Amino acid sequence: MAVPLHPLLWTGVALAAAPVAFYAVFLALLVTPFIQRHALYAHKINTLLWSDVNRPEGWGFATNQVTPFTLDTPDGESVYAWHVLPLPLYLKHESSLVNQQPGLSPNFAETGSFRLLKEDPEARLNTGHIAQALRPDSYHALTDTSSYHVVAIDYRGFGHSTGVPSEKGLILDASTLVEWAVNVAGVPPSRIVLLGHSLGTAVVSGVAERYALKGVEFAGIVLVAGFGDLASMLSGYRIGGFVPLLGPFAAWPSFVRLLDRFIVDKWHSASRLTNIVRHTKMRLRLFMVHAKNDRDIPWTEDNKLFRAAANETAGGLDDGEFEAWKEQRTVHRGKDAFVATWRSDPDIMIQQELFPYGGHDPIMGYAPVALAIMRSFDHRGWNR
Repeated sequence: MAVPLHPLLWTGVALAAAPVAFYAVFLALLVTPFIQRHALYAHKINTLLWSDVNRPEGWGFATNQVTPFTLDTPDGESVYAWHVLPLPLYLKHESSLVNQQPGLSPNFAETGSFRLLKEDPEARLNTGHIAQALRPDSYHALTDTSSYHVVAIDYRGFGHSTGVPSEKGLILDASTLVEWAVNVAGVPPSRIVLLGHSLGTAVVSGVAERYALKGVEFAGIVLVAGFGDLASMLSGYRIGGFVPLLGPFAAWPSFVRLLDRFIVDKWHSASRLTNIVRHTKMRLRLFMVHAKNDRDIPWTEDNKLFRAAANETAGGLDDGEFEAWKEQRTVHRGKDAFVATWRSDPDIMIQQELFPYGGHDPIMGYAPVALAIMRSFDHRGWNR
């Protein structure tokens, strides 16, 4: 005759099983495309309730140094954008710029800001992501003392931009920005650096691949806090920097491959970098920058990106061979810092930099990012 379990034991079993059941439901929800995209892009969590991106002076910019405007995508979405003038250029034209109508421009092409961009034969343009004004520090770092213009967008579904995020859609948004820069603003690709941070690195990789297949090459590609692909990144992702999202499953390579099958937007950046290098005909400046203390995306993700790009020209080395090959081209700058540089010829240069500080977001305003952009525009920065 079976002995009935004591009520307290049943309570203990239930309490132990509850977290497991909750976690199982959590994983089941994450494979649902609708839930998955909202969890990945978090585009409904925004800062618009307490910050007005149409008044950039709130982040320390000069009056009308930043002009908000919109771009229309080929599939009918409206993408919100910022144009940030370099402060030295702004100073020369301050008297006219301060009289420009502030706020969202209904016709950016008729503004003094646009004229200064289009008529400057030496204009250097950085394209990136507004992230609902979470990037002002990095824009200050790039424009306060340089000649660099910055044009950044909020992807579809974010901030004031219309639509719903998707891999195809975000790449189209960024491509729309590039097309505008080249064909409307008149800035050639040779004077444009594609700058991406976090998810933006995947978008930039997708855009750069699209243009590489057409034979279009940019001044530089700068990826900050990037990742190889979404499935492998999630396998090492820690919620709040501490709690492993996938727990013990992350240690199983077969689970990561299975996870990739259920991910809707796969963001295979590593393979895209391989394709970019493969189709480069003339010139490539590719930089990867990551903070050692990044709690959101492990810095080791950059190893995958660097290998994918460099190994395409290094001869297809296996794991051990590549690590030895990379070490020969690495300069260590302390316990938590190094720079690995590969030059397959004078015009194809790939660099990975690990910096000790900066975390996930602040790193965008740190010196390694600005230096990567400078080196994109000036090859002499490599002579060291």
